[in-house]
Amino acid sequence: MLDSSISTLARKLVSAFFINNGLGRIKTKLESKKPSAVSSPPVIIPPFGPRIVMGMVGVLIAVMMSGINDHVTDIAMMDIQGGLQIGHDEGSWLKALFQAGQVVGMAFAPWCAVTFTLRRFCLVMTSLLAILGFCCPFAPNIETLYFLRAFQGLAGGFLPPLLITVALRYCPPGIRLFGFAGYALSSTFGPNMATPLAAWWSDYAGTAWIFWHIIPFCLISLVAVFLGLPQDKLRLDRWKTFDWPGLILGAPSIAALVIAVHQADRLNWLESPLITLLALAGGITFCLFLVHEWFYKDPIFKLQILLRRNFLFSTLTIAGLLILYLGAIVVPLVFLGEVKGYRPAEVVGLALIIAMPQLIFLPMVSAILNIKRVDARWVFACGISILSYSFYLSTDLTSDWVQTDFYFVLMLQALGQPLTILPILMIVVADMPAADGPYISAMFNATKGFSAVLITTLVEGFGHIRMDYHSSVLTSQLGRNSAALYERMGVFDASLNSLIGKSITSHFSLELVAEQIKLQSLTLAMADVYQVLLVIALALLILVAILPTRVYPPWPVQ
Repeated sequence: MLDSSISTLARKLVSAFFINNGLGRIKTKLESKKPSAVSSPPVIIPPFGPRIVMGMVGVLIAVMMSGINDHVTDIAMMDIQGGLQIGHDEGSWLKALFQAGQVVGMAFAPWCAVTFTLRRFCLVMTSLLAILGFCCPFAPNIETLYFLRAFQGLAGGFLPPLLITVALRYCPPGIRLFGFAGYALSSTFGPNMATPLAAWWSDYAGTAWIFWHIIPFCLISLVAVFLGLPQDKLRLDRWKTFDWPGLILGAPSIAALVIAVHQADRLNWLESPLITLLALAGGITFCLFLVHEWFYKDPIFKLQILLRRNFLFSTLTIAGLLILYLGAIVVPLVFLGEVKGYRPAEVVGLALIIAMPQLIFLPMVSAILNIKRVDARWVFACGISILSYSFYLSTDLTSDWVQTDFYFVLMLQALGQPLTILPILMIVVADMPAADGPYISAMFNATKGFSAVLITTLVEGFGHIRMDYHSSVLTSQLGRNSAALYERMGVFDASLNSLIGKSITSHFSLELVAEQIKLQSLTLAMADVYQVLLVIALALLILVAILPTRVYPPWPVQ
């Protein structure tokens, strides 16, 4: 009995020895070869320095080229139509498709940047922007050109949201506002630099360079981004929770609404079956998109953040500001081009009056906002007051105005724009949780992109309506005062007779009267557009007094 017990105990000890020292080691080795289920450690953000600055400058150049490409082709569209032998309608569709792709890209860029990594996504989209621009002059037909411009707009729209993301991620709190100044350049400096660039490429380099001028800058951007920004890890697992219904509802509805707004005036608004279809289908689908986004757990647009007063204020205000900024330069260009016959090369000075001071004013305003005692709301109020005064002076526009008459009002614009855009950027990100960054960037930039389309409708659509009204009033007044009509025709007859040296029939003089009525009606219509811009500016001044709350500089309070 005792022997059997001892033998049993010995067997257990031997088994335990082999398990713990032999098989246990084998088990440990096998387990060590299994893939770890622990998630990868978070990416370490490198310290702020020359390398990061170089990467940020690269992203800034890419964003600037995206916006300048849009505005340059818009300003030089008549030269493009002549060089490519296309008509006005085809040229209008080129602009509409580009802007539709641009706004769609702005809405979905933040999600893509997180999924594919910011550096990789920026490199790919900048490359596409340059490659598609290179291909545009070689398009064999108008349909191919439509395709190229639509996808170039999409690639360009993916870029602007990346700039504010880079500033938030890599800039230390003490200089973050200076990073925002770089983002503000895309709204103040870039659009105004498009006029001199369009004048140069169209008059001296040829039609192809209207598309190609972005290529050298895109190459510089690619090198700077590649060398400057750190590479994160891909997060392809995010595709499992991607908002596919949001994409299916959102992208087509945004594109349809942008095209409807852009083409409404040319196709006579709701008198056109196409505009009616786009407006109804786009509007209904966009409403469904918003309802879906409200309830979806990981949406593209997180609409609940609109309940935050500061974000609601910033979203409404950026829409109004983009209309004011673009209107400030578009209206003088339209007036001087149509009434005075100026080409873009002759009005370069007007755009530079706004553009060049931004390189000084934006850093200065950033430094002012970085002072804790300074309230961003008061800075914005000062800036919007200056813009309002500028538009108020412009409502006195007459057919006697020439280029120099716009100098002072545009100087006011150059001062007021940085005083308004930077406080908005500070207010929108001051109390923003890091997790909401992609949602805020998507909604903020998509609103900004859509506002750029609205200014076209305001100047062309509202301008044409007011022009028809003033033309009817002036014609009616001449009809009731035939003596004034005959007197004006007599002046024209005498001028033409002395110029030509022989007697001419009176219908030439009647044509000159009709042309004068047209030009005067356009002048009055542009003055009415300035009145609308003044009303928008005053509305923003009232809004800043009631909606936003106080925010502080983005550096830690000691």
